[in-house]
Amino acid sequence: MKEKKKSIWQRLGPGFITGAADDDPSGIATYSQTGAMFGYSHLWVAFFTFPLMLVVQEMCGRIGTVTGNGLSGVMRKFYSKKMLAIALVLLLGANIVNIGADLGAMASAMNLVFGLPFVFWLILVTVISLTLQVLVPYPAYAKFLKYLTLSLFAYVLAAFAVKQDWSVIAHATFTPSLVFDKVSIMNLVAILGTTISPYLFFWQADEEVEEEITHNKILGFGIGKPKLSKQDFKDLWIDTGIGMLFSNLIMFFIMVTVASTIGANGPVTIETATEAAQALRPLVGDFAYLLFALGIVGTGMLAVPILAGSASFAVSEAFGWSGGLEKKFRDARGFYGVMIVAMLIGLIVSFIGIPPFQMLYYTAVLNGLAAPLLLVFILCISNNKKIMGAHTNKPLSNILGIFITVVMAAAGIALFVF
Repeated sequence: MKEKKKSIWQRLGPGFITGAADDDPSGIATYSQTGAMFGYSHLWVAFFTFPLMLVVQEMCGRIGTVTGNGLSGVMRKFYSKKMLAIALVLLLGANIVNIGADLGAMASAMNLVFGLPFVFWLILVTVISLTLQVLVPYPAYAKFLKYLTLSLFAYVLAAFAVKQDWSVIAHATFTPSLVFDKVSIMNLVAILGTTISPYLFFWQADEEVEEEITHNKILGFGIGKPKLSKQDFKDLWIDTGIGMLFSNLIMFFIMVTVASTIGANGPVTIETATEAAQALRPLVGDFAYLLFALGIVGTGMLAVPILAGSASFAVSEAFGWSGGLEKKFRDARGFYGVMIVAMLIGLIVSFIGIPPFQMLYYTAVLNGLAAPLLLVFILCISNNKKIMGAHTNKPLSNILGIFITVVMAAAGIALFVF
């Protein structure tokens, strides 16, 4: 019997989910802050970062696809313990703070709409997220994550509901503009950090391996060599390309929406979810808060498991533990234990007293500072013929990969100079 042809939606996998997870509460806060502070003038970053994040995530996905290992597993097998330790410290530090910021933002958004105590919502979203990660089988879980991405379309609708000067928007999109002062540099680091984020590097590599296990191409992480065809790499490019394009379009429309509403009358600093919700008021009036909350909670439920999951994958592979979302708790206690600990520490981080939206923004900056060194590691791995065989980087991937590494490193250094 002839196999039924899959739709594009059915073909989307780790690359698409990774792209959507990039627009997590930290991303929404950063893009909202950008629109409120700088109006349309930073729209060019969405266009600028698309090919760069596509190349980076394709490298990570290809590493997982070719080796049957995540980034941490590859480092453990082929590189020094020092390199692996540095990668783990950078990833875990950024991830745990990001988890705390996202949980706090989700709880704050629910508190805004329903009025119950912040602590109640904080514990509830933590429990729900952990339950989904630990108890739901991977195929159903991946499908659930994919459907959560639809919540992001609220920001696209909002942008078209507001009267826009599209000629000004087009000019700002294709004409780079940047003032070299501390505020502008910090915002650039935040945008780059929330767009090209460490947890996405590890997550996509690991999820490509999960897909291979699900489709019986290998038995487990590092167990067996997957048989690959040209179609596998074509699918990787398509999946990742659509995911990164989706991510950047959402970034673009959030900035446009906020720039044309909150930022229309001059620079404004957003400190609370209430202020950010104003950006959606023109679309749905008094329901703006509800729509905003759904966006925050939907993307948070998508991103928090990915943050915790990428930490679990990295640590489990580093120590040679059995792990993976396809495994039950009893068969991967260390893997799920790391996930639980990361979530609990993130929960504690939520109580340090920084307003949720400010913390989300600072988290993006932290990711921007952590990413460059990890990008160096990824470039080393993806150019290593011992590891990648005939599937090492093409020249264009190296040019763009080195370029974004230098840009992010330079932006991070400039942040401390200005």
